[in-house]
Amino acid sequence: MKYTRRILCLLVLVLAMATGAIPALTQSASYISGRSSAATYPAVASDASDDPQGSVLTIPPQAIVNFRRETDLPLDMGLLIDSSGSVHGRFDFEQSAATSFLEHTIRRGFDRAFVVGFNTKSQMTQDFTDNVTLLSAGVHNLKDGGGTALYDAVYRACREKFLKDRPDHPVRKAIVIVSDGEDNQSEFTRAQAIEMAQRAEVIIYAISTDDSGLILRGDKVLEQIAEATGGRAFFPFKMKDITHSFAAIEDELRSQYVVSYRPANFDADGRYRSIEISALKKDLQVRARKGYFAPQQ
Repeated sequence: MKYTRRILCLLVLVLAMATGAIPALTQSASYISGRSSAATYPAVASDASDDPQGSVLTIPPQAIVNFRRETDLPLDMGLLIDSSGSVHGRFDFEQSAATSFLEHTIRRGFDRAFVVGFNTKSQMTQDFTDNVTLLSAGVHNLKDGGGTALYDAVYRACREKFLKDRPDHPVRKAIVIVSDGEDNQSEFTRAQAIEMAQRAEVIIYAISTDDSGLILRGDKVLEQIAEATGGRAFFPFKMKDITHSFAAIEDELRSQYVVSYRPANFDADGRYRSIEISALKKDLQVRARKGYFAPQQ
C-alpha cells in the first residue's frame, strides 16, 4: 500500500439500480466495483481509530481528494476450493464451474491466478499463471476427502501469495472460496485469517456449496470473512446456480471505484483503523472494507 502526503486511498463499490442497489464492495487502499457512473461523490467515509471510546471522525466531502472509476486493472486472483469429504457429492460440478469461471475471467498476458485445494491441509496445484489450460488442470487435479482447514487456507494464501509476492504495478487482488464454510482442522483462527487478508489488501468472495436451502453455521462463516474484506458471499440454492455466482464475481471484479481521502490527525503507527462508508442517497448501498492497517514509520 502506498501513502503519499498521508493520503489514504479507499475503494468503494457503489452500484445503483432502478429498484434499489446491491451491497457495495471495496479493497482497502485499493479498489471497488460497480456498474453505475457517478458525477458526484457517492459516499461519506468515517475513519475511526481503535480507541476505547469508539470515537468516529466523519470525513466531509471536501476532504475527498480523488474519485475515479477503475474498470480494467490487471487481476491477481486465488481460487481456493474445498476438497474435503463434506463436498464429495458436489465436487465434480464445482470443478467444472470453477474451470469455466477461469476461462471467462483470466486474460492471457494481463491477469494471473493460482489454484489451491484444501481439506486437512492446503495443496497448491497451480501457482500464479495466465495460462488457463494450466489453471484448469490444477482444478481437476484436486482430490476430495478428509477434514476442512478453511482458515489455514485463507491465511496462507494471503500471506504467501499476496503479502510477500507483491507485483511492481497496480493490480486488483482477490480470493474466491468455494466451500461449505465448515472448519474443523485449522491451526489459525477465523480472526487471524481475516486479519491476514486485510493486511494483504485482498477482497474475498465466497460461494457456499451448501445446497440444503437453510442458512447453516458455515454460511455465516463465509459471509463474515467476505464482508470483513469488502467482498460478498453467495448462497446458490441449486448447484447449477454456482455458475451464476461466478459470473457475478467476474462482473464486480471488472468495474470498481477508487475514493482517495485525507484522514484528519493521521498517525502512522501501524494500528488498525475502522472505516464506515455510507451512501448519501437512500436507494444506494455501499459494500466496503471495514478498515485498514496504517503504515509504520
